[in-house]
Amino acid sequence: MSKPYEVAVQEASKPHEVFVQAVKPLSVLATDGTVVNPDEMPKLTDEQMKEIMRRMVFTRTWDQRAVNLTRQGRLGFYAPVSGQEATMVGSEFALNKDDFICPGYRDMPQIVWHGLPMYQAFLYSRGHQHGGQIPADVHVLMPQIIIGAQILHAMGVAMAFKKKGEKRVAITYTGDGGSSEGDFYEGLNFAGAFKLPAIFVVQNNGYAITTPFSKQTAAESVAHKAVAAGIKGVQVDGMDVLAIVKAVQDAAERGRNGEGATLIEAITYRFLPHSMSGDDPSKYRTKEETAEWEQKDPLHRFREFLTKKGLWSEAEEAAVAEDAKNTVAEQIKKAEETEKMTVPGLIDSMFETTPPHLEEQKADYLA
Repeated sequence: MSKPYEVAVQEASKPHEVFVQAVKPLSVLATDGTVVNPDEMPKLTDEQMKEIMRRMVFTRTWDQRAVNLTRQGRLGFYAPVSGQEATMVGSEFALNKDDFICPGYRDMPQIVWHGLPMYQAFLYSRGHQHGGQIPADVHVLMPQIIIGAQILHAMGVAMAFKKKGEKRVAITYTGDGGSSEGDFYEGLNFAGAFKLPAIFVVQNNGYAITTPFSKQTAAESVAHKAVAAGIKGVQVDGMDVLAIVKAVQDAAERGRNGEGATLIEAITYRFLPHSMSGDDPSKYRTKEETAEWEQKDPLHRFREFLTKKGLWSEAEEAAVAEDAKNTVAEQIKKAEETEKMTVPGLIDSMFETTPPHLEEQKADYLA
């Protein structure tokens, strides 16, 4: 029997009709931090829960500093994440370090927490070639700027894991807008056909830049799109970090056990603009809507839960925020001190051994 947050096909009134039940987002915590669904509580120690909170507070502070750095001209393209910390931090925390992340442009927190040095994330934002030179022991790809292209990357990585017989999963992220792209449907269909260990997370923050979700699709939800691909579809409260951890833990277990891919729709909200490149959310979102979502702030919800358990304090949170500020300052300085890009250096960085035709181009440039 399916659970309320799982998409399931039920018997229809006519043999040629398909009836799919409505879903209700999985939640573990209420907005005041009380447990409302104890049966779905993920398996986490007290120390692990504290670490999740630390990462969420760190990420919120880092995001605030990155917005300021962008305004100062010290970063290039930047997509804010405040409001989406539960989905980002929780999903990465539920993985193993040898699992692979295929991110979109907003998914810097996941790949940094997975091991990418922060200064390289800043270099990526600045358009520097070294921002894409991922350390060999960090299992992530560069953030993909093409909407939805990372879906295909994850599908390919998951196929490699299956062929090699490795108990690993590939996870990828996109927004609700990305779920309208052709790459999204191709990736899900391929993953379903070959029963791949892939997790597709759609961070449904309500708007594809400025277009509300209701105008993007006639589907009842993104999660329902899993039915056509023949994979598992679930909808999760993306402002509830414990619900996210539970959903991704379950999806990863299914993938490792050979049970195929999972589509997770996380219902969340970005508090800031779509990006710092000219978007003005006040033109398409009301103050009342934003205020309503701020009451569901993932940091507030988890803070209340941990405080009631005696696991968190204002002093601890202040210390984490200060650590984040200092770390961001150190890492942006390191990025700014990285050698400047040159055309010859760019050419040399493309291959282990530069092929003759590129050596010719380099020589022509230097002439």
